[in-house]
Amino acid sequence: MHAETSAPAAIIEAVNISKSFGPVPVLFSVSMDVRPGEVHALIGENGAGKSTLMKILSGFHDPTSGQIRLDGKLASLPPNGAAEKLGVVLIHQELNLAEQLTVEENVFLGREMKKNGFLDRAAMRAIVQKHLDEIGLDILPTDRISSLTIAQKQMVEIVKAVSRNARILIMDEPTAVLTEEETQVFYRQVEKLKRSGVGIVFVSHKLNEVKAIADRVTILRDGQWIDTRPSRDLTPDMMAQMMVGRELSDLYPPMQEADVDAELVLEVDSLCTHDVDNVSFSLRKGEILGFSGLIGAGRTAVFEAICGLAPIESGTIRLFGRDVGPMTVAEARDVGLAYLTKDRKEKGLLLNKKMRPNLTLFALPKFVKNLAIDRKAEEDALKRAIRRFDVRALDPEITVGKLSGGNQQKLLLAKIMECDPRIVVIDEPTRGIDVGTKQQIYHFIAALAAEGVSVVVISSEMPEIIGICHRVIVMREGHITGVLTGDHINENEIMRYAAGLKREELH
Repeated sequence: MHAETSAPAAIIEAVNISKSFGPVPVLFSVSMDVRPGEVHALIGENGAGKSTLMKILSGFHDPTSGQIRLDGKLASLPPNGAAEKLGVVLIHQELNLAEQLTVEENVFLGREMKKNGFLDRAAMRAIVQKHLDEIGLDILPTDRISSLTIAQKQMVEIVKAVSRNARILIMDEPTAVLTEEETQVFYRQVEKLKRSGVGIVFVSHKLNEVKAIADRVTILRDGQWIDTRPSRDLTPDMMAQMMVGRELSDLYPPMQEADVDAELVLEVDSLCTHDVDNVSFSLRKGEILGFSGLIGAGRTAVFEAICGLAPIESGTIRLFGRDVGPMTVAEARDVGLAYLTKDRKEKGLLLNKKMRPNLTLFALPKFVKNLAIDRKAEEDALKRAIRRFDVRALDPEITVGKLSGGNQQKLLLAKIMECDPRIVVIDEPTRGIDVGTKQQIYHFIAALAAEGVSVVVISSEMPEIIGICHRVIVMREGHITGVLTGDHINENEIMRYAAGLKREELH
């Protein structure tokens, strides 16, 4: 890897970094550097080694071999995040904020300022206010973290980093849960940081964002360095191909025509629930039905109510030709309806447990024999799921929290499918996962529909809504604004309905 002769000297360099966990190697002689005032994107499939390299760069892991250089000098970064004192700050994908504390308390947590033996709140508040003003964040130092939006919390993490005089800021999927508008605000803050000379490592699976924000891009595949190039020399398609090592022209499976005369498996009439008003729609056997709209439109709320996760205020639901009242999650499961949450880490999986109990928990009744859990049946089910869903784990006994995001998502799919549902609702099926795993999930969804399973896909990723759905329902502010089919399923039409520029009279 050769730097341009005119390029400024790197702040931090990883030189031939290798890392093994026990006998298992995960990085093979990887090199990259970060220069002042640049965004250096780090991309690769889940399991490519990005997280491991980030943790080595920020002092959370020691390399098995290789060197870290800071300002050209050999550095041994202190363990457990103490590298922050040297100006190297990692913002984790799961934000590291104390929800019940204020903004200023979070920013100074563990390094509080004191005066005459007491906390100098006035000084801390003034410093935090100065950083909030500089970053353009319209909140108060005294606001509780729990009262902030996700985007505001992300900005508080940046304020924390800036207040620690960060020279290198490493951000893991910082835009994964931001709206388009919030993402634009985030971009503006990144530009300010660049102008102040901060070097930024930006990890994202959103390749259009990488193209928009990065100065250089490093691609990893299977723990190996593939290339480092200026982003101007790469298209998102080129990045995707280099990440997976194969053509991705078949990212979306061939679209099979839906049977418009197939039986109705779900009919919803005048549903009202929290933030949702008078929603009516139907779903046919073997159909892939997309739900699109801006974040907060009410898509998730509709299906949390239908699937027993939230109360129904009024309206009727017919499942497989029968009227059903409000159901529990278990009752919905038992009649063939399953919901796959968009929040796999908080609501979908037990991260500190192994794969086997995670897989079988939702379908546990079928694994109970003589009032005891049939371990042999569970182990057989796990072997089948690993094969069917291509769950890649170094060890079947690994805890789920140690799996990559893509493998966690595939395990969550396997968990839901273990109860053999006839209707599957998949909320944000590919959030935070790489393009290769996305391809696998899209093909799996298409295969389910071909087998006669009905699939609802709730997604903020417009290309996947367009690429895999037979029909698309668009929501805005708790109402259905449009139902699209055929050539009308395109970005322009969806956005017009989502933004309130167009609305169908729905009967």
